[in-house]
Amino acid sequence: MDEARARDVLAAAGLGGGAELLTLGENAVFTAGDLVVKVGRADPALLERATRELAVARWLAQAGVPAVRAAQPQPRLVEGHPVTVWHRLPDAVRPARAEDLATLLRCVHALPEPPFPLGARDLLGGVERWLRMAGDAIDPADAAYLRSRRDAYAGEVAALTAYLPPGPIHGDALPRNVHVGPDGPVLVDLETVSADLREHDLVVMALSRDRYGLSAESYEAFVTAYGWDVREWEGCAVLRGARETASCAWVSQHAPTNPKALAEFRRRVNSLRDDAPEVRWHPF
Repeated sequence: MDEARARDVLAAAGLGGGAELLTLGENAVFTAGDLVVKVGRADPALLERATRELAVARWLAQAGVPAVRAAQPQPRLVEGHPVTVWHRLPDAVRPARAEDLATLLRCVHALPEPPFPLGARDLLGGVERWLRMAGDAIDPADAAYLRSRRDAYAGEVAALTAYLPPGPIHGDALPRNVHVGPDGPVLVDLETVSADLREHDLVVMALSRDRYGLSAESYEAFVTAYGWDVREWEGCAVLRGARETASCAWVSQHAPTNPKALAEFRRRVNSLRDDAPEVRWHPF
C-alpha cells in the first residue's frame, strides 16, 4: 500500500476531500478537517485489530486516561481495507518528552483489564506478514535469518518471569505516540494495546537509548518519572532481542517501493547478524 492506493480507499469511503497525509507506515494516516482517518492494509486480520483499537479507545475514555478518541464506533471495510475515523487533536504545543510518556504509561499500567479480551502482545506475530510483503525486494537469506530469530525468541519470551504485575500495556510505547496539546499529553496509536508483561512498554525506551539516539538524560527522565529501570530486570535482553527482530522485519515491508527503507533494513539485519548492538538505527 502506497499513498496513491490509500487515497483511492479514502475516496471510496467518501473521506478524500482535502485530506492531507500525516504518516505512511503500518497504516496511512490522513487529516480531513476535524477528523483523522486511518487506512489499514488489505489484510483480514487487521479488521479485527481495528475493531479492538476502537474498543480500547472507548475503555480508556471511560477510565479517564488521556488518549485519542474515536469519531465512529466501528471500523469500515472499504475495498478490503479497514478504515477508522478519529477526532483530530488540537495542534501540539511542544514535542512530547520521555517523561510525558512515562506518566501516561503509569496511568495505563494502573488499570485492571477491561471487560473485553485484549489479548497478549504478539510482538513477533507480524514478522511473517512483513517479510511476505517485502517479497523479492530483500535477500531471501535475510528473511530466513529473521524467521530463525523470531522462532528462537518466541520461546524465550514465553518463558520470561515478570518483575512487574502483568496487565494492560500500550504495546508501542514511544514519545512519537504521545501528543502534547493545550490540555497536556495524550496517548495515540492504540492498536497494540494488550494485556501482557508491563516490561514490554519499558524495553522500548531502553532500546531507543541504545539504538535510536535517545539521550541518556531523556532516558533517565523517563526512568525517574516511571519509577523503575527495566534494565535492572534479567529478562530485559530477551525482550530487547525480540523487539529488534520485529523492528527489523517491520521495515522490510516498505522495501519494495522505498530505497531508503531497503537501506535501513540492510543496516538493521547486518547489525543483528554481526551482533553489533552499538550500530545506530534510524527511525522509519
